[in-house]
Amino acid sequence: MQAEVIAIGDELTSGQRLDTNSRWISRELALLGIPVVFHTTACDTIAAGVEALRAAVGRADVVIATGGLGPTADDLTREVLAAVVGVPLELVPEAVKAIRSRFARRGMPMPESNRRQAMLPQGSRLINNPTGTAPGIDLDCRRADGTRSRVFSLPGVPSEMHIMWRETVQPALLAMQPEAGTIQFRCLKCFGAGESAIEEMLPDLIRRGREPAVGITAHEATITLRIAARGADAAACAAAIAPVEATIRECLGPLVFGTDDDDVEDAAVRSLLAAGQTLASIEIGTAGRVAALLAQAMARSGDGHTVPAVAAGYRGGHVLVPEAARSGDTAAVALAERARVEFGTAIGLGVGAERPVADGRRAIDIAIADIDGTHEIEHVVGGGPSLALARAAKTATDLIRHRLREGEHS
Repeated sequence: MQAEVIAIGDELTSGQRLDTNSRWISRELALLGIPVVFHTTACDTIAAGVEALRAAVGRADVVIATGGLGPTADDLTREVLAAVVGVPLELVPEAVKAIRSRFARRGMPMPESNRRQAMLPQGSRLINNPTGTAPGIDLDCRRADGTRSRVFSLPGVPSEMHIMWRETVQPALLAMQPEAGTIQFRCLKCFGAGESAIEEMLPDLIRRGREPAVGITAHEATITLRIAARGADAAACAAAIAPVEATIRECLGPLVFGTDDDDVEDAAVRSLLAAGQTLASIEIGTAGRVAALLAQAMARSGDGHTVPAVAAGYRGGHVLVPEAARSGDTAAVALAERARVEFGTAIGLGVGAERPVADGRRAIDIAIADIDGTHEIEHVVGGGPSLALARAAKTATDLIRHRLREGEHS
């Protein structure tokens, strides 16, 4: 079974927006053992859409299309699908009810234009959209030789598309496989090394065709390793995943900070709460991102810890702009010690201002102060402005986890 992925939208063909959906879908298909043979991008016209879809149906057993399912006049994917299979569009009451309910939950009447989203090709199957107004479409397309290609059309909004994929499309694709069974995933989160470096540390784990499959993705310097195992049931999948996870943890050691939906700040706060420690911060070069990350992680930590959040965890911090900080000592170590004293915490975290280093690069100094002294690192700034700040803030936050881990082993 082979697949093709189609991305629809003028914003994609014009270069105004990057097509990230096709990459994400291709990786998901690979984990299911379905190779992608073509990527196609088409503009928002019926002619272009029909040409792209007819070609895809002729050469792929599964076609995944994203985009063009909105309520406006240039959202034409429904018309394209109907034209390819030669059937009319029909209003689906179930779809109307779901869309109307979506607006009702917002306390708004459904605009008449949204009825277009409930028009589906005759004979197609509706794909429920739990978080948006655009239902997806599941459609069988008969080819000249009598065989069929199955088309799944999903919204272009990634958050909606991801949920619809996991709840509806993925199970449908598994059911199409010759061997019945299920698929289970296990995500390991890593920080402190780049995507290529981590791949080199995992010999033979990240290669096409391996079972269980291990996929690797990067977002703002956080690396996610997703193990995907297929088996007769969940227990069989778990048994296949366990040794792979053990190998990854052994190879990467403390670079692995968590699983599934964890992020760096969650691991840092978990470490603080487990150790019964308190933390405060003063930051210049990260524009308040460290305080935001830690405060959000504290809010997510919830109950269930042996040490209440009021007695341990992140107590708060100061955010300084470089201009306002020039009158005092802005060295990272001094900021860390000041945070510890001013907030009366066990640990102080200091983030200095961005400064030039060799070869035209720039760096931010990050320091921690606690009862055992101080520890400072230099973080070389990279990426665009927003990405650079996110990476620096995560590096500062992750330093907390490593410091507490060192204390456990000292």
